[in-house]
Amino acid sequence: MESELQNLDSKPPKPPPPPRAPASDDRPLLKSATAAAASDELEKKFAAFVRRDAYGAMGRGELPTREKVLLGVALVTLVPVRVVAVATILVLYYMICRVCTMHSVPNREDEHQEDYAHLVGWRRVVIVQCGRALSRLMLFVLGFYWITRSYRIPPTPAENPTSAQKENNAQPEDTSRPGVIISNHVSYLDILYHTSSTFPSFVAKRSVAKLPLVGLISKCLGCVLVQRESKSSDFKGVSAVVTERIREAHQNTSAPIMMLFPEGTTTNGEFLLPFKTGGFLAKAPVLPVILSYHYQRFNPAWESISGVRHVIFILCQFVNYMEVTQLPTYYPSQQEQDDPKLYANNVRRLMASEGNLILSDIGLAEKRMYHAALNGLFSQC
Repeated sequence: MESELQNLDSKPPKPPPPPRAPASDDRPLLKSATAAAASDELEKKFAAFVRRDAYGAMGRGELPTREKVLLGVALVTLVPVRVVAVATILVLYYMICRVCTMHSVPNREDEHQEDYAHLVGWRRVVIVQCGRALSRLMLFVLGFYWITRSYRIPPTPAENPTSAQKENNAQPEDTSRPGVIISNHVSYLDILYHTSSTFPSFVAKRSVAKLPLVGLISKCLGCVLVQRESKSSDFKGVSAVVTERIREAHQNTSAPIMMLFPEGTTTNGEFLLPFKTGGFLAKAPVLPVILSYHYQRFNPAWESISGVRHVIFILCQFVNYMEVTQLPTYYPSQQEQDDPKLYANNVRRLMASEGNLILSDIGLAEKRMYHAALNGLFSQC
């Protein structure tokens, strides 16, 4: 008996069981947890492009049953009416532009920059007034029934004592017309608002001029056409055209004013990206305008969502809200005129302060990286 006990005591202990491989039921949980961690990391790094509405990243989040029902009802009832109304307005304005430009020769100094923005007399009056009215009507059709506008006075130098503002505020005798409107960029809907407000000239892709209906309208707006995919010296030519247009608008009240989005891309509306200096090279005063979209379900910002999804969700949302804050004309100091980068940075900081926007150092390149990362995450799910 004792020998048996000794034999039992001398037996080596059993090795611990190997770790259990995750069951097939656990793998989706692990994958979703990994995706959630990666998504959180992306949101911290690319915060300016993150969607925070009920539709989730890229508008592809899981929707509650109530939201699905509302979308279904809107797709059947509201969307067809709005599509027909928008198409009717677009065709109507195209016909107006076609009549007003009949037997008229566009500017042909540059074959890539031809436009009808310098028409005079009744033709230009009809194009501008109808364009403004129909743009506002289109916003109304899209659910922007009320647009809140406010005119804000910037802080005095005592409240925000920067040397640029001190020198800037020391020149009250300069009350000339601004040459360009500088606006933050949140959505393609920004263009509709500015068209309804001041009917300015924009910078657009060169391919826009070849689109049906929209092509002629862009020429009547006097759009500066850009080949953005090109890496040639075309940029210098476009920059020169923009500078010339800004100076002309500053010196001639009958010339169309320029409208620029110096960020170069859209954000989620909470941030302000670095400004490009193209709109500040002319040394002319600028008019800063801040656009803000308020929402409960779908954010009208167009930053990390496909164009098709964005249009559908906008059409399905019965009411959309826009708030516009217009700052006084900003007259550059001599130091800012000599340094366009300083001029751009000072205007940017002022807009961020007055619009409660967060300054961010990322830009279009990071936005493309964020899109690629999101597409990779969704392909894994």
